[in-house]
Amino acid sequence: MSTVDYSLQIDEARETAICEVRGLSKSYRNFWLNDVSFKLEPGYIMGFVGRNGAGKSTTIKAMLRLVKPDCGEVKMFGMDYAENEEECKKHLGIVLGEFDYYADKKLKTVTGVVRRFYPEWDEAAYRRCIARFELDETKRVKELSAGMKVKYALALALSHNARLLILDEPTSGLDPVSRDELLDVFREFVADGKRSILFSTHITSDLDKCADYIMYIKNGCILMNGDREEIIGGYRLVCGGKADMTPELEAALIGVKETAFGFTGLIAERDLNAADGLQTAPADIESIMLYTEKYELHQEA
Repeated sequence: MSTVDYSLQIDEARETAICEVRGLSKSYRNFWLNDVSFKLEPGYIMGFVGRNGAGKSTTIKAMLRLVKPDCGEVKMFGMDYAENEEECKKHLGIVLGEFDYYADKKLKTVTGVVRRFYPEWDEAAYRRCIARFELDETKRVKELSAGMKVKYALALALSHNARLLILDEPTSGLDPVSRDELLDVFREFVADGKRSILFSTHITSDLDKCADYIMYIKNGCILMNGDREEIIGGYRLVCGGKADMTPELEAALIGVKETAFGFTGLIAERDLNAADGLQTAPADIESIMLYTEKYELHQEA
């Protein structure tokens, strides 16, 4: 399959990477997370995208040692995470899906427990989040909707001066208005240039709105990793009639969808000569994923 290499170009003069992962691997009976490596610098949002089961959650869990990786190194804030897990967690805000702990307790009770674990707990920040997310602290956790549970988990994550947020599908279950508000919060969080966010999602419109970098995982392997605009600019959609599908073009296409009048396919910008004379249009993250996954021409061995 034709791909484009978009490895992150790191400026060595900048502050030490907030998060650096090297060679992270984890094998299961029917799945292999294979050699995941990336860096995330201060002040940026990295969207981690891939279809369900591609390895997003496994990567995050292996990073946080919620599952033990087979090999690999994770550094956060310049420290080896495995050797300094407790210290690193003081500077992390983590949301892994809905908040389902202490289901019978009221939110204010749960918050009282959580705040004791964070020496830099910021009560004013917490109050702002509670107001912004319209959370009722007198409610019990089990009384919250799925979306409100996510909002509550985020309120906790945003209230102890974390430098890095690691979020697994944080916008899942939110209505469009709430999701857009949350993306505003993300942009505000990194605005000072000192904090960063890594968040996984299958909602590609979220990436278009707030991600600086994209990491795309397929079948446990990182397929693309780099600047969002550069990735999008590296591909085009090409349309043509059936007679326009030459052997040269078919070899260059990453994926193709047949239509009543011909075809629409995804092609790398570098291979556009093969589509000379045909109509093309800009690609986006959703179309790149769709043609790479569903309409892939050249299947991996």
